[in-house]
Amino acid sequence: MSATLIISIILAYFLLLLAISWFTGRGAGNDAFFLGERKSPWFVVAFGMIGASLSGVTFISVPGWVADSQFSYMQMVLGYLMGYAVIANLLMPLYYRLRLTSIYTYLEERFGRCSYKTGASFFLLSRIIGASFRLFLVASVLQLTVFEPWNVPFFITVMVTIALIWLYTHRGGIKTIIWTDTLQTFSMLTAVVVSILLITRSMDLSLGEMIGQVMEGDDARIWVFDGWQKENHFLKHFLAGAFITIVMTGLDQDMMQKNLSCKNIKEAKKNMYLMSISLLPVNLVFLFLGAVLIQFAGFRGIALPESTDNLFPMIATGGYLPQVVGVFFIVGLVAAAYSSADSALTALTTSFTVDILEAQRWEEQKLTRIRRWVHLAISVVLGLVIMLFRVINDESVISAIFTVAGYTYGPLLGLYAFGLFTRLQVRDRLVPLLAILSPSISFVLSRYSEALFHGYQFGFELLIVNGAIMFVSLLLTSRPRHP
Repeated sequence: MSATLIISIILAYFLLLLAISWFTGRGAGNDAFFLGERKSPWFVVAFGMIGASLSGVTFISVPGWVADSQFSYMQMVLGYLMGYAVIANLLMPLYYRLRLTSIYTYLEERFGRCSYKTGASFFLLSRIIGASFRLFLVASVLQLTVFEPWNVPFFITVMVTIALIWLYTHRGGIKTIIWTDTLQTFSMLTAVVVSILLITRSMDLSLGEMIGQVMEGDDARIWVFDGWQKENHFLKHFLAGAFITIVMTGLDQDMMQKNLSCKNIKEAKKNMYLMSISLLPVNLVFLFLGAVLIQFAGFRGIALPESTDNLFPMIATGGYLPQVVGVFFIVGLVAAAYSSADSALTALTTSFTVDILEAQRWEEQKLTRIRRWVHLAISVVLGLVIMLFRVINDESVISAIFTVAGYTYGPLLGLYAFGLFTRLQVRDRLVPLLAILSPSISFVLSRYSEALFHGYQFGFELLIVNGAIMFVSLLLTSRPRHP
């Protein structure tokens, strides 16, 4: 694919995003930016959240996982359903009853100021790292395929990328994100489905024949019940999926801000149920794409790349297929990456403005001015962190940093569980220390798990251990709650 074609596709896509931003951002005030004036249609939120729950990493990685772990990822997706049920019936009613703008305000009401600031800070840290990492991947792809041949420095690529996101989110905030997420979910799913159809056709097979061929092979294996020490054992995957959903959706301002923009709790629940059920076929389609890519590689005698993340990009843009497959790949990649990055920018702005500055108590004009400066500052911070990843330029270190961001959800899980399931009061000033101690102990357990636990390997279920350590720490240092 030519660089000119790629940049034309991206510019056309962003012009469409800007048009949506212009229509949705007209007359938008702070209430629209933070909560969409609580008027978002629940079915639009549900569809858009499918894209927001995925990312550019998912768009590339999930198809690649099939080469190593077949369809076993579906075990985790089934766990998501249990996690979403907990969110819909336990967390969202709480947030709506308290009429929260930031979900971390609950921690102040339940425990105190230190707990509140700790929860918000851990969210800010994890989301900044996560959003920057996803944008780093996309900016790197754009640099390699488009800007490097034109001798454009990487920091210019990053600045342009961040500026475009800032441009279409700075006015309408969550009110705009609700609708841009809908476009981006549609673009991403269309890219996957069209890629499957075109690859299947290039092998002179019908879709039914391809499905049969995949089902007859080993790639379609879902269930793993043998070897409980394995990372992808069913019980580990299922429980990890449930708890990852609870913390990365139910305890995440980014995801919950969209739910809180619905008219009432009844519509928010319908949104959550529809979105969670939709994720089953959506993830199955992603995995099926991975199996189709493997079938195509065997058909054409293409060696699988050492890193399975490169499987989809290699085949889509490597000249093995009609150019239209590469076009849809670029559209899907950009849509998947920016659907998570733009909502993260809005959520980070909301959390810093409300939780750290406590600016919601100010008069409207001053709040608007501060919110806009925070939105710009967060954009700059994301750009600087992306450049830091570039300086490190070590995939293993970057992966480790991204993993560290995952540890920050454990303390949030422990804090919320303690608040919801006990009537005890924490020692508020100790909470920041315990929130640092919990992931630190979890890291040590993970690092030496095979020696300590007779070959046991921690996978995603380490999050549960992290949350349990935080819960027990709070329990041991707690005191009776005053009536």
